[in-house]
Amino acid sequence: MNSRVTDNLATVMLWAGALLVLLLLGLLMGHILIKGIGVIDFHFLVTPPSSLKAGGGIGPQIFNSFYMLFWAMLLTVPVGLLAGIYLAEYATQGPITNLIRLCIETLSSLPSIVVGLFGLLVFVNMTGWGYSLMSGALALAVVNLPLMVRVSEEAIRSVSAELSEASLALGSTHWQTIWKVIVPSALPGLITGGIIAAGRVFGEAAALLYTSGMDSPILDFTDLRPWSHLSPLNPFRPAETLAVHIWKVNSESLIPDVARISSGSAAVLVLVVLMFNITARWLASYVHRRMTAS
Repeated sequence: MNSRVTDNLATVMLWAGALLVLLLLGLLMGHILIKGIGVIDFHFLVTPPSSLKAGGGIGPQIFNSFYMLFWAMLLTVPVGLLAGIYLAEYATQGPITNLIRLCIETLSSLPSIVVGLFGLLVFVNMTGWGYSLMSGALALAVVNLPLMVRVSEEAIRSVSAELSEASLALGSTHWQTIWKVIVPSALPGLITGGIIAAGRVFGEAAALLYTSGMDSPILDFTDLRPWSHLSPLNPFRPAETLAVHIWKVNSESLIPDVARISSGSAAVLVLVVLMFNITARWLASYVHRRMTAS
């Protein structure tokens, strides 16, 4: 077999693999959206679910999902960014660096259900918070930290060494070079990684079953006091997210229109995660054009 035939065969195999991935994704999304897109309307998106009768919606679950996303990313991004800067700019080969990388790899390979059980022991029981939005946010931060650290390290390493050398040659300190030159140059990659991590947070369910709980109090959206038990802004109240809600309605099947609720909820979840990924690509491209004038 000559080299040309081998090259053509490899090209066909690569195209076949890529098309298979697209086909599987299209079939999955098409099935979910065809079943659920007709359910989605304003009433479905803003009303609370009904436990015993048909006609409920997913309004509180959508709010809980975005509010938990806010807290989870608030905890994940600073720690992940600082760890990525350390590994890219300060760490040298040695036992400490190897230990940090081993911890990152171990965390990234842990099933989210195991993180949920850890969160139940530490964030729910040991802190005394019980099932709460904050417990779920901390568990999600543990799940997402390895991704954020790796994204930050790779984005910072991808910055041209000439930029750092030019900044240092002009008299800037290493710390000033990192924050004024390297991090802004790595911003497109950091934004992409952050938004992809946000999509993972929005779709996570297993870690939240044991931390944020499967029930939510009847929220009073006119009460904006964060310490009030019925306030939607209280981070220490139970909070059922959209992904957990899908699992709950399908496992309990207590409401008469469970198929309608689960199909519509799944379609909303898929659309939101798709929006996160599209936004990540667009925003990274936009920031890159703005910074490079290309």
